[in-house]
Amino acid sequence: MIFGTDGIRGKAGEDLNIFKVIKSALAIGIYFKKSANTNKVIVGKDTRKSGYMIENAIVSALNSIGFNVYQIGPMPTPAVAFLSEDLRCDFAIMISASHNPYYDNGIKVFDANGLKLSEEAEKEINKLYNDEKELLSALATDANIGFAKRIDDVIGRYVVHIKNSFLKNHTLKNLRIVIDCANGAAYKVAPLVFNELGADVFCIGCEPNGVNINDNCGALHANTLAKEVKRLRADIGFAFDGDADRLVVVDEKGDIINGDVLIGVLAKHLNKYKKIKGIALTKMSNAGLLEFLQENNINYISTDVGDKYILKAMQENDFIFGAEQSGHIIFSEFAKTGDGIVAALQVASMLINNKKASEIFADIKLFPQVLCNLEIKEKIPLEKIKGINELKKDLEARKISYLFRYSGTEKLLRILLECKNEKELIKAKKECIEFFEARLKNE
Repeated sequence: MIFGTDGIRGKAGEDLNIFKVIKSALAIGIYFKKSANTNKVIVGKDTRKSGYMIENAIVSALNSIGFNVYQIGPMPTPAVAFLSEDLRCDFAIMISASHNPYYDNGIKVFDANGLKLSEEAEKEINKLYNDEKELLSALATDANIGFAKRIDDVIGRYVVHIKNSFLKNHTLKNLRIVIDCANGAAYKVAPLVFNELGADVFCIGCEPNGVNINDNCGALHANTLAKEVKRLRADIGFAFDGDADRLVVVDEKGDIINGDVLIGVLAKHLNKYKKIKGIALTKMSNAGLLEFLQENNINYISTDVGDKYILKAMQENDFIFGAEQSGHIIFSEFAKTGDGIVAALQVASMLINNKKASEIFADIKLFPQVLCNLEIKEKIPLEKIKGINELKKDLEARKISYLFRYSGTEKLLRILLECKNEKELIKAKKECIEFFEARLKNE
């Protein structure tokens, strides 16, 4: 299967080499050809050096089967999803490996409505990918070959769109905000949005060079932002990841806000003004967050990990808000995937009445929780690991909640543990790491 949990991803030039990119683009194009209305496709990317290579391969492949491709350059993933629908495209492609290091890259696909592919669609595309005869038979000739065009004016459409998510007749005047764009896709858009809304903006991670994306900056390295917020005496700080579909918040004291605390505060704020039906969360959500939601009479449902599962649950239950602990936050009125900038604007709106960020986030008390990533050699199905049932029973007997899952994009096992007793939690973490290292250790 060429698809992981979030598109096609791998080390550029190796796992994601030029041949795989071309075949993938052909298969994706053939899949959408049967329902094409405009023969128009948007292709965006983040700031990785390998994006040039992959973009050219995708464009050539799509041109070769009759699609006209509009290249929009570095733009956030949610912008590409929005533009797919706004520009009446048959589908859109974002070239990004999100929070991964610069040497990785990936392909994310959105349909004409700006939605990520269903599992059924991924399976059909995977089948086409492996059918060389089908790929060759789709090649166009003569006037049926498509063209490519680079356009630079779409940034304004997206900026106007996400500014509409902010409170009408309000500004961010007198607020000092530090934003960390991870040297990634938001480096142009995010500063523009916050400046236009009147904030006093300070930028870090806004000088991409092709290899510094996510490098000691952005959502995965929020300590960099925390230091700047304190140094500049800012009111708040926002960190995005490489493709800006994720948000991490730092308060005026330089404290990094836990993702579940952020979700709870946003849910309470939204419920106060719109009386929401409920929110969609993942199985990784802290029990402290769930208690907070219950105390505030906010319904919730739990899904598998991944923003596409969050969105599916939102659609099935008519929810307008869903989020996961990692910072993927979806406000479906304005985005159909996680949008870090939209989420940051909702947080900023809570500061308008001179409230301090630290006060806003003080409402929720979480249970002690640990999350660690273990490098592994291969992804052996968890249910086939000898002794895992006994490990689970032991944790349950000690009232320790757990979640073991493989990363969909890297060779990692993610271990999540939660317990009211912090000492017991630390002990359990050590035991789990030793257990899995003995069976999955990367040699």
